[in-house]
Amino acid sequence: MAINIPRPRTKSHTPEEGIARRLLDSSAQLSYDPLTEVDWETPLDENFHGASPEWSTLYGTRYWDELTDAQRKALTRQEAASVASTGIWFEMILQQMVLRDIYAKDPTDDTFQWALTEIADECRHSIMFARGAKKLGAPAYRPHRLAVELGRLFKTVAFGEAAYAAILVAEEVLDVMQRDWMRDERVVPFVRTINNIHVVEESRHMKFARDETRKHLAHAGRIRRRVHALLIAVAAYVIVTSMVNRKVYANAGLDEERAVREARANEHHKSMMRSSCSGLMAFLSSVGLLTKPALFFYKRANLI
Repeated sequence: MAINIPRPRTKSHTPEEGIARRLLDSSAQLSYDPLTEVDWETPLDENFHGASPEWSTLYGTRYWDELTDAQRKALTRQEAASVASTGIWFEMILQQMVLRDIYAKDPTDDTFQWALTEIADECRHSIMFARGAKKLGAPAYRPHRLAVELGRLFKTVAFGEAAYAAILVAEEVLDVMQRDWMRDERVVPFVRTINNIHVVEESRHMKFARDETRKHLAHAGRIRRRVHALLIAVAAYVIVTSMVNRKVYANAGLDEERAVREARANEHHKSMMRSSCSGLMAFLSSVGLLTKPALFFYKRANLI
């Protein structure tokens, strides 16, 4: 008589694990090694910009009109290096938050393995940004001391949707401007390659951050949601206002005080920032994270 042996049950996958599996598959198919993909050997060609001129903090001002072509290119190279340095700072915060979120969780889960893959990506990105900033002839631009200490506090206390939505804010802002830079033939080729790598790989990170934000908010009460909405907005304000260090102007040979004054009043740059964040603001609104207190900080940062 034949004996029917039951098949072992396969582990069912949650929707989050399904997303993580697709992201792992995507990463296996399309990832880059900046050490070999980026041209680190060719000397810097100062006939190129470091970023699309339209993204310069001075573009559209009277001061910009007075600058020579060489000064404009020198400025955008310093600004691109400052943005890269800020990216490194926040990616270090990001890695710590993700590690804390998955600490002691099941390592066989796809979500756990994707989180480690994301951290590995961020490590490579940080090295890539550091080498890129050095090749642009820039010093080590660091956020001001208060921002550094606020970042230290944020990475320690942020959890759940606060951590993942803040990650999304930082990456979305960078994503839009870097998509412009990577297509712009006025930008030095190695920076375009760096931007292309970051855009491709960060698109997976942003997908994960959106899904994690929604997942955590499903269990969040009204008070927690409002507190975290404000926390995310403050983090966004600190990140965005730290992107371009005021020292970039002096290092490009400009009058620092005048440049800072005109950059702060530059309506063109404020408009660029707002347009770059329209999709992000729509997402935050859809999940209930655009409260009145949060809107105050997004408006101060010119994100809405």
